[in-house]
Amino acid sequence: MPVQAAENWHYLDNGEVRLGVNLSAGACIGWFSPSGSQDNLLNAYDVGRYVQQSYYGDEDGSDWNGKPWRYNPVQGGSWKNAPAEVVETKSDATSFYAKTKPRHWATGAFTPECVMEEWLRLDGGLARLKFKMTYTGEKEHKPRHQELPALFVAPKLDTLVFVDAEKKLKRNQPGFPNEYFRVGEPWCAWVDANDHGIGLSMPHTTQITCYRVRNGNKGDCSYLAPIQTFALKPGLVFEYEVVLTIGSLEEIRAAFAQLKEWPQKSAEDAKR
Repeated sequence: MPVQAAENWHYLDNGEVRLGVNLSAGACIGWFSPSGSQDNLLNAYDVGRYVQQSYYGDEDGSDWNGKPWRYNPVQGGSWKNAPAEVVETKSDATSFYAKTKPRHWATGAFTPECVMEEWLRLDGGLARLKFKMTYTGEKEHKPRHQELPALFVAPKLDTLVFVDAEKKLKRNQPGFPNEYFRVGEPWCAWVDANDHGIGLSMPHTTQITCYRVRNGNKGDCSYLAPIQTFALKPGLVFEYEVVLTIGSLEEIRAAFAQLKEWPQKSAEDAKR
């Protein structure tokens, strides 16, 4: 079992939704619920499951719990819960900013060549999340799948819904390990047996990866991540935006249909 992260929560609540970040875990997002509800739809079983920034580079001889690993700066900290360093925060009632110095997921060492920033804002029933990573390292890594971001949710949300490349509505209950899908619309949702759950708008990509863990214990979860493939290289500045919302499947689709056009950041657009 993973060691649990220390908790120092900061919440945004606008009367419709509640978003929480753990300042003891890199200011990562670990809570999202309707306002006034104790039903957290996110899964924060360990620090790796928070909604956060995490990027992958080359194999570097590191070891994650007996598994060979790679260069992997993570906003929340290491797998042993050595906390990342939150170097700056700003907030008001419905918005929050943080700058974080991440740690290598496997080794726990700080990765000062990688700085992560986030801007979070509540907008009605939406949580608008903007992430930015600045890489000043000298090494150019090989291209890797990057999770933008990983979204771990409560296991009761067991059905993944999305519109596929043929514009058909699909419902899927993936297994383990990862499955991959192309999406025809820039959103997906995890819903329960009543078609109620959490939606993610992801205008920056058309590919997702997903899985479900069902071992009958606290580690159970449903996971998805929008992905792009790009390399960490000197001078890279990468930023992207996503939106979370809660509701019935119909409410989620309607909310995302109303979103204004967002700047779509891709690896090719990223400043170098």
